[in-house]
Amino acid sequence: MTEHFQVHGGARLAGEVDVVGAKNSVLKLMAAALLAEGTTTLTNCPQILDVPLMGEVLRSLGCEVTIETDTVSITTPADLNHRADSPAMGKLRASVCVLGPLVGRCKRAVVALPGGDAIGVRPLDMHQNGLRQLGAHSEIEHGCVVAEAEGLHGAQIWLDFPSVGATENILMAAVLANGTTVIDNAAREPEIADLCTMLQQMGGKIEGVGTSTLTVHGVTALQPTEHRVIGDRIVGATWAFAAAMTRGDVTVRGVDPHHLDLVLEKLRTAGAEVTITGDNAFRVVQHNRPTAVDFVTLPYPGFATDLQPFAIALTSIADGTSMITENLFEARFRFIEEMVRLGADARTDGHHAVVRGVERLSSAPVWASDIRAGVGLVLAGLCAEGVTEVWDVFHIDRGYPGLVENLVKLGADVRRVAGDPERN
Repeated sequence: MTEHFQVHGGARLAGEVDVVGAKNSVLKLMAAALLAEGTTTLTNCPQILDVPLMGEVLRSLGCEVTIETDTVSITTPADLNHRADSPAMGKLRASVCVLGPLVGRCKRAVVALPGGDAIGVRPLDMHQNGLRQLGAHSEIEHGCVVAEAEGLHGAQIWLDFPSVGATENILMAAVLANGTTVIDNAAREPEIADLCTMLQQMGGKIEGVGTSTLTVHGVTALQPTEHRVIGDRIVGATWAFAAAMTRGDVTVRGVDPHHLDLVLEKLRTAGAEVTITGDNAFRVVQHNRPTAVDFVTLPYPGFATDLQPFAIALTSIADGTSMITENLFEARFRFIEEMVRLGADARTDGHHAVVRGVERLSSAPVWASDIRAGVGLVLAGLCAEGVTEVWDVFHIDRGYPGLVENLVKLGADVRRVAGDPERN
């Protein structure tokens, strides 16, 4: 039997909600633990399905992994297995982040191509080119990235695009390379800075953290550490959109508001009152129907592609016509097909979507294609007449711990129900 969410429309969300550690950070930090022999401990970890999946990947490499509520302990052996081809690899988009640490530590790696969300292709050219410039030979063979090097050396590396995954893999390989590596046009996401902070705690020498140029002075060895995962800005933004869509009043705690500067400014444009209430807290109040606003997805500090489904959901019930431009993942717009089921007036043309807001959506059975699309459909269901069924909620569980419980606490009527769907 599969599970789905029953979402009753008409709720106004109000109250406080806590955001835990970032999904897009914790998995990379777990991979970074491969770089040092001994036990590394991560706290403030989200209790999501991807964490034990990454634990399986690390166990297949010879690590001992213990997960207790929000704490993950990883004991890395002196002799690592360099083959990351366990079944869990195919379930995780982030699983490829073990490539850099394995090449850095073992000087060889066989890493199965990643799985995860159905949002578009994930070329690994920049990952491989970066490793090659560090002295490794890398090819795709039999569904795996195969990389090997007699030794790694510093290099001047320019990324054609500020890829988060490529930046992370090159960074984690370079930290143990001989000499100095400069990564230009590096990704600037807060999760990259979080990884750099942990690597520095482990003894890595990294300059330019938070900028587009990272300078890495290689060291001979790293030491295990204890590190607290930063708050999840994507989840924090989700609650901000939820408040605006339901004309609610929600205080979000546990995430740095400055990681969401552009998001919060967009919500202000849509008519929300946004107040920074602390170093890791903010409040969003929406009194009236949101006003139409345009969104363009770009690498950080631009508007995150992960938030594009929420932008579409918001503009679908906003007053006026909005344009959403998707510049990163070509398959993100499949979310619109499900929104149309709910009565949204939206059309796509290549990388652009035009959304004409309607007063209210109407309930229907819908299917989640990825983590953010699933939650976007839940938020849309809160703004629909009747009861909306959201199916394939296993996607949602991969990124949002306790979503139903938090929604109920804020005043929504949402239930998790077992049962098989009947597609129309």
